[in-house]
Amino acid sequence: MIQHEQLNKLVANLTVLYTKLHSFHWYVKGSSFYTLHEVFEKYYDHVTETLDEVAERFLAIGGRPVSTLKGALEIATIKEATEKETTVEMVAAVLADFELLIADASALIEVSEDANDQGTADLALGLKTELEKNVWMLKAYLDR
Repeated sequence: MIQHEQLNKLVANLTVLYTKLHSFHWYVKGSSFYTLHEVFEKYYDHVTETLDEVAERFLAIGGRPVSTLKGALEIATIKEATEKETTVEMVAAVLADFELLIADASALIEVSEDANDQGTADLALGLKTELEKNVWMLKAYLDR
């Protein structure tokens, strides 16, 4: 089922993003350290909540979310951090990851509505809305 594939991909991407944001939180340096250290923490806290909501929704509709790092890495389209990113590269990577998740959420909304699953569509819409706000802020930080 396409909806289950989309949900599992979202679970995998959120899992990888959670770890990536932790890496950025720990390794950020420079004049933006205090600001970005807190922002990355805010983001990984939000990803934790979102991951749990998405996985529980997936279980509620009869799915089996990926629950191992190995499994998540096999499915995810978000790439791991390298621990070598500069501060600007970190922000740009998070921006790109959020844009990828917006596309994933949009696809999930569509397939969920086609499946007459408004609960999942609403969950994806909430995620998309939050990510769009974060993208706007990250673009402003990078002055794009």
